[in-house]
Amino acid sequence: MSDLLEGRTAVVTGAASGIGRAIARRYAEEGADVVVADIRKEPRLGGPPTHERIQAETDADAVYCECDVREIDDLRAAVEAADEFGGVDTMVNNAGVTGPIGPSHEASVEEYEAVRATVLDGTFYGSKVAASKMIADETDGVILNIASSAGVEAFGGLTPYSAVKGGVRLLTYGMAADLGPEIRVNAVLPGLIETAISKKDTGMIGSPVEEKLRESTPLGRIGCPNDVADAAVFLTSGMSGYISGESLLVDGGLTNTD
Repeated sequence: MSDLLEGRTAVVTGAASGIGRAIARRYAEEGADVVVADIRKEPRLGGPPTHERIQAETDADAVYCECDVREIDDLRAAVEAADEFGGVDTMVNNAGVTGPIGPSHEASVEEYEAVRATVLDGTFYGSKVAASKMIADETDGVILNIASSAGVEAFGGLTPYSAVKGGVRLLTYGMAADLGPEIRVNAVLPGLIETAISKKDTGMIGSPVEEKLRESTPLGRIGCPNDVADAAVFLTSGMSGYISGESLLVDGGLTNTD
């Protein structure tokens, strides 16, 4: 690897599984130490916990921190855990849930609030806590939010999810304006990515929806977590040093071309 993130310390929420796990591992491969912040330690699809795999397969350090992103005190603890490696300079707000699938008027208030609290509130809390620490420490900081192509073009049947992911995009733009020049803030907007959530929770993988999306995608395939992780490395590294307030679609060219 090229050590693009050598000397950096990242907190990655929702890093036990899926996209967050891939980002944490790619960061470690590129030289960053990682705090794996998740409500669960064990990956959804099995295997060793993310921090253990990082320690076994890379030269980076990693630690697990139990973290419910709906609780700002948990996020403070995750950011403080980064002090073990010199202090946080990279915050990845990745934790999320899909929420109710079906007509929006049939979603309960509790279901909607659960999506909002995890995805939008959790991203705001994580950004707030990390930014405050980075500014206090006079750190050259980066915040990366994992939004979604569903926050650009709404999908019927996923309205609460689309709404809050759209909110994450606007939060990204606003915080980039608020925090520059000390901190860069960007977002990655994945399309359909093959993860445990897309397989089990939404049922999209292996469904007619997947087939339709695959046929409509210019690159002709569904994404994998490493596709998102590679974009995350770019937006965190010095290669993107003059990029802030940007949202990068990672969906095979589907959005705006279908």
